[in-house]
Amino acid sequence: MANRYSTSYRMNRVLRDDRAALVVPIDHGLVWGRVRALEAPVQVMRRYMPEDITGFMVSTGIVKQSEVDLAKASHLARVLAIDAFWPTNAPETGTGCLAASVEDAVRLGVDCVKLLLPWNVDDEEKVAYCRRIGTVVSEASKWNMPVMLEPVFLNMPRSPEIVEAEMEVARVCYDLGGDIIKITFPGPDATARLCDDLDIPIVVAGGPLTGDAASTIRETEEAIEAGAQGVVVGRKLWQRSPEEASDMIKQMAEITRKSFTRRW
Repeated sequence: MANRYSTSYRMNRVLRDDRAALVVPIDHGLVWGRVRALEAPVQVMRRYMPEDITGFMVSTGIVKQSEVDLAKASHLARVLAIDAFWPTNAPETGTGCLAASVEDAVRLGVDCVKLLLPWNVDDEEKVAYCRRIGTVVSEASKWNMPVMLEPVFLNMPRSPEIVEAEMEVARVCYDLGGDIIKITFPGPDATARLCDDLDIPIVVAGGPLTGDAASTIRETEEAIEAGAQGVVVGRKLWQRSPEEASDMIKQMAEITRKSFTRRW
């Protein structure tokens, strides 16, 4: 059903009408520094640009260093991570901050901004995050810039309790005014429930390199069949061999077309 997003230029670049999004995130250095297999992020970008993907998740530095490359591949969307959190291994003592502004995002020509919403933090940090996100949502509305929010429990095992808690924080993201919610795959039933309850675009994160390629392909299919409007898969691709990653992208790209139903 058409809604207020339907004629938004940037939303239609991030989330196309002919397939689910297949976004490769390469912004990890913003929080984790020199990540294995992502030591040279623009080289990784160049390797994946010819593949059947829909865009990248990037940091400000990557945007600046890749603008010539992306000008030649204007069909690829860019989601800009504009915040950071340290330390991720001790979130109860950590602090988040903005690393870029909405105005920076507009000037850089990106299509969406993305912020975390860590929830296993103290109440003072929760208040600061909600205030920060509210300010970004307000500023973004002036520029018709979509805001992607990512509820997370940092450095926590993926127990059933944490999965359910992330679903609850996804609702907080919704009420803060997020246009897109990026969530670690909670399973097909929970994904379908979240898509139905919130009725805004949900995209599913790939997370760290775990399992084999087949499990990533299967989760991609389950997520999109459940109503997810895209997947954001990085480490499960570029921390594998280039040959295996390329084969995975071909399979995932097929799924983004045949299993996709547009929900916005």
